[in-house]
Amino acid sequence: MTDALLANEPAIRIAFFLGILVIMAAWEATAPRRWREISRRVRWPNNLGVVVANTVLLRLAFPVVAVGLALTAEARGWGLFNIIEAPVWLVLVGSLLALDLAVYLQHVMFHAVPALWRLHRMHHADLEFDVTTGLRFHPVEILLSMGIKLGVVLALGPPAIAVFAFEILLNATSMFNHGNVRIQSGLDRVLRWFVVTPDMHRVHHSIYPPETNSNFGFNLPWWDRLLGTYRAQPREEHEAMTIGIEQFRTQRDLWLDRMLVQPLRGPAIGYPINRERNERQ
Repeated sequence: MTDALLANEPAIRIAFFLGILVIMAAWEATAPRRWREISRRVRWPNNLGVVVANTVLLRLAFPVVAVGLALTAEARGWGLFNIIEAPVWLVLVGSLLALDLAVYLQHVMFHAVPALWRLHRMHHADLEFDVTTGLRFHPVEILLSMGIKLGVVLALGPPAIAVFAFEILLNATSMFNHGNVRIQSGLDRVLRWFVVTPDMHRVHHSIYPPETNSNFGFNLPWWDRLLGTYRAQPREEHEAMTIGIEQFRTQRDLWLDRMLVQPLRGPAIGYPINRERNERQ
């Protein structure tokens, strides 16, 4: 079973990606949380164009992906989980938690270091918040993220099936928690104890820096709560809040060519984490 899953990894990942994308797009069309001011025809071709560019670039730059490296680490006894003796279930759960914590910490780092913020702000410069926002990352950020992920896999030595499951889960939850979908408030309060919900993550895409620098989790909400970066609601209502950052607020900035050169445009000020500045706002 495991061997079959890993052997068909690309096809399975594409199937999950397309399936979740279609489900979320249909949900957004039937039960949107916010009124859409910019047409999908303007944003979606460019956001999805980034996905295509990133996929091609990753395949060219990293012939060995995370699952393949996990298999190599397991065969050669590299990494923490290949050294310690522990039940299989504990290794699987521990691997998923450790990988998710690594993504959280990486996300904080991309907000804390101005040079990295230049790359990451392309994700935040989307003027709407929907399923394609969860796929919109600068190619250089994607390359750095993959390098960090491979380093974590080498250090931890998680089972290949855990890495495979985590990558599918992370991609699915990223599309879910960026969805412009309405979830009943009572249900949302329960869900956000177990998974990052769209209302929880939308706060992170607020134009206000103290809100942008909160709710960093993509999958599990616990790290934000434990490490003091959780913010329950935006200062404005979800329907009224302004999405994006102060820079790059024209529709022309949503085009693919402008997105790719955003790291080179303008100063990287205002949003990189600065506790003293954020506390004054």
